Amino acid sequence: MKKTGILNCHISEVVSKMGHGNTLAIGDCGLPIPDESERIDISLTKNIPSFIDTLKTVMTELMVEEAYVAVETETVSPELFKEIRDCLPGVKINLITHEKLKEMLKDCKAVIRTGEQTPYANIILKSGVIF
Repeated sequence: MKKTGILNCHISEVVSKMGHGNTLAIGDCGLPIPDESERIDISLTKNIPSFIDTLKTVMTELMVEEAYVAVETETVSPELFKEIRDCLPGVKINLITHEKLKEMLKDCKAVIRTGEQTPYANIILKSGVIF
């Protein structure tokens, strides 16, 4: 049994396969995930697991150089947006429309669906390199 890090085998596998420039999304329970994208559904019930807990956990193992967040997140859910910024020190955050974010999902290695029910709790993480 794995002792540390991401215990979910599907998330761990995707993170281990990420290369420079690959993308991984984390979304709320209402995010429409394209059929062509791998769906990793970890939702249990309302807000469990939370978007922020999932983001923090993924960030322990994934080197991220950029992130994409909907501009609507900043305006509709400003407290969540601040938490996202706090989780990504030194990472460039690109603000895009929610529609553009949804379009970008089809190119992600996977989309992790959480139990989050805060509006616009979605992010796309672009993998960097550790050297």
